Amino acid sequence: MNIGDVIIYGSHGVCRVTGLQDMCMDEKIRPYYVLKPVYHTASTLYVSAISDRKKTEIRHILSADEIFSLVKKMPGKDHNWIKDNRKRKELYGQVLADGNRSELIEMIKTLRSHKQELKSTNKDKKLQDSDECFLKDAEKTLCEEFAYVLSIKREEVIPFIYER
Repeated sequence: MNIGDVIIYGSHGVCRVTGLQDMCMDEKIRPYYVLKPVYHTASTLYVSAISDRKKTEIRHILSADEIFSLVKKMPGKDHNWIKDNRKRKELYGQVLADGNRSELIEMIKTLRSHKQELKSTNKDKKLQDSDECFLKDAEKTLCEEFAYVLSIKREEVIPFIYER
């Protein structure tokens, strides 16, 4: 990672590496990357430059060509709903942790499709709270990155995905 790079950092989303700073932790001085979230500018994050655990949460940001290619490859197939709540929570938690964009898109499409099915059978039916949280987290993760790279508004990303 270099100063000026734009990366994805875990659930914090798109961040710019603004510096490298020595900090004292546990009576030891260690280097930390200084990250500024692009969409939450009041925040500053400090990530150990030597810890492998935190580095696994750092992902490169996709290029516009990679985004177009990814969206183009996404099948328009039916979405398989996992009825077992525990299995679904486990899978969706892993998808969010991994940050695989095609899996995030598939998860968003599945949750949105199921949400529509519930509404069509009974207008008062809603997604479970955990599913709603997974949907919001997945959309936040994907929308921030795609919006940043494509220079569009975050609320334009989901329609962009569905139109392709």
